[in-house]
Amino acid sequence: MNLEDDLAYELFSEMEIAERVAALGEAITKDYADKADEGIVLICVLRGAAIFMGDLARQIKLPLEMDYMAVSSYGNGTKSSGVVRILKDLSSSIEGKHVIIAEDILDSGLTLKFLIKSLKARKPASIEVCTLLRKDTPNQADVNCRYIGFECPNEFIVGYGLDYAERYRNVSCIGVLKPEIYS
Repeated sequence: MNLEDDLAYELFSEMEIAERVAALGEAITKDYADKADEGIVLICVLRGAAIFMGDLARQIKLPLEMDYMAVSSYGNGTKSSGVVRILKDLSSSIEGKHVIIAEDILDSGLTLKFLIKSLKARKPASIEVCTLLRKDTPNQADVNCRYIGFECPNEFIVGYGLDYAERYRNVSCIGVLKPEIYS
């Protein structure tokens, strides 16, 4: 069984992803070079951003901490429910530190907006967002993403950490899932 057979088409190849993640890491390294002594925390939004954050962290040439949060707003559906729950919180304090949220995809923006608000209450020095994908979605919440890997169409995207019902995360490219798979 080849999971890539379930893709309608490929959006970004493994090579394109690697090149873009390297460029994001280089930009973050440049932007945070004078802030490293204050502490940089890269926060992964589990589970979708785990692969992205692992690759991104290796491209940032500064000392940093890595921490993880799990939030839920999808369940097994294909659209955000808008109700966000924290399933796993951070393991350490972010007070006074520079936080970069590593997100897999900005879709409705509701989850990220909730997360930013929650993290701001913990008094970090700064919060920025690095999203691998920003989906062209109508009525997207206003979320400022300082670092964006790729813009993508308003389709059901899987691969490189993104899933449908916990499948397809291990596909090395990013592609559009065939509608008959999730209909």
